[in-house]
Amino acid sequence: MEEITKAKVQQFDSMLREARCVTIAAHVNADGDAVGSCSGMLHYLCENRGLDAVVALPDRDAGVSSFLIPEEDRPFFLFHGSNPEEAERRIEGSDLIILQDCNGFSRTEGLASALEKAPAKKVLIDHHVGPETESFDLVFSTSEVSSASELLFFILMALPDIGGDAGKLPQMTGLALMTGMTTDTNNFANSVYPTTFDMASRLIAAGVDRDSILGQLYFSYKENRLRLMGFLLSKMTITPEGVAYMILTRRNLAHFGISEGETEGFVNLPLSIKEVRMSVFLKQDNGCFRVSTRSKKGVSARKFAERYFNGGGHENAAGGRLYFSDEISSIRDVVAYLEQSINDFFA
Repeated sequence: MEEITKAKVQQFDSMLREARCVTIAAHVNADGDAVGSCSGMLHYLCENRGLDAVVALPDRDAGVSSFLIPEEDRPFFLFHGSNPEEAERRIEGSDLIILQDCNGFSRTEGLASALEKAPAKKVLIDHHVGPETESFDLVFSTSEVSSASELLFFILMALPDIGGDAGKLPQMTGLALMTGMTTDTNNFANSVYPTTFDMASRLIAAGVDRDSILGQLYFSYKENRLRLMGFLLSKMTITPEGVAYMILTRRNLAHFGISEGETEGFVNLPLSIKEVRMSVFLKQDNGCFRVSTRSKKGVSARKFAERYFNGGGHENAAGGRLYFSDEISSIRDVVAYLEQSINDFFA
């Protein structure tokens, strides 16, 4: 992989040798790739390097990937939303910070100020466009990869203690990285590269149980999640441009008894319809709607998210936010803004 040069690997290895206290961080509303890459790095640092390492996340939204934080690992995960003082003290006392699956500290929200001010050396491992390179001492960043988990896998493979042998990774590292890659590709449905299959093959050969991962990710849902899915699909709108959109309000979440992370993957559902070129999923949050966009080849979900929803991401998988304002203060306003945005985008 072109981004993983010998010089960068040597620098990262040197930074790990010199480190004693490491904090790993990722973006707000951590998805499977964020949790997977963080958990994978955590176990590698603790088990292979013997380092004092923890993961600091802005909130608890681990969703369907919460199985990557088993009971015995919970002391190693700090959540700023639950205990900001503890998370910030840890960051301030770290001598190495590793940010994964986001292109800069701003996407860590409550953690951002502490991360930016920390005197520690800082490493970025990410697959989104526009990395904030000036904020880091070392940057591994490329969009030509499926996920941060895949990028981290090949970085670890290049380190001298692993030497390209996936069997030398801690068991939980392999499991977590396979999980992160699987969720970010929607189980190999999008953003897949030859290196993605190489990674999967090597991890399976090393003993990672992919069937158990699929069981946790796709066959362990609660009944109310499926009922909410049916409700949203029944309310789904498909525009003449071939854009399907669904809007999930906080009232809907409460009615169906759904936790924040349990809606992961909903945005992908409309893409199974032949005529749908892009899917947009809006979920109500405090003061805004969180927006997820997915598209088929030839339509840029990234440009749509950037232009209308203060967001960004990958060409066919992106996200952003629509903030409430004087002009957008009701669901009716949200629908009007969304439909106007679609009309403008495809004009």
